[in-house]
Amino acid sequence: MLGHIKVRSIPGRLATGAFILHAGTGKWNLPAERATALHGMAAGAFPFVSKIPATTFAKLLSASEVATGAVLLSPFVRDRLAGAALTAFSGGLLTMYWRTPTLRKADSIWPTPAGLPISKDVWMLGIGLGLMAGDCCTPRPR
Repeated sequence: MLGHIKVRSIPGRLATGAFILHAGTGKWNLPAERATALHGMAAGAFPFVSKIPATTFAKLLSASEVATGAVLLSPFVRDRLAGAALTAFSGGLLTMYWRTPTLRKADSIWPTPAGLPISKDVWMLGIGLGLMAGDCCTPRPR
């Protein structure tokens, strides 16, 4: 174990943490047009988001991505907590995917070309759940 993380969890944490951190820093100074498009997509899936100004929403999303990425990259954060953060983050993305009909083929879970960039985030859900599960199913040595 390295700090509070297991060596076997490092690859998943590094890959997802770096990816999410990079995505978050890229959203901090979005042009108004891009922030509005991002806001509109999120508001379609989560109506309460429509009450938040688009530029504020983009900053909040950016900050949440940076925080999630930082948690995953920190060796001082236990795998289960990092997994919970990643599971919550990816769960939000997949909920948006599920609630936006244009992202899925009719009466199907499979993505349309427009939905592919979000549907692929299912890998983050799997990594998050794996981090949360930890050693729960590993037999202890006698």
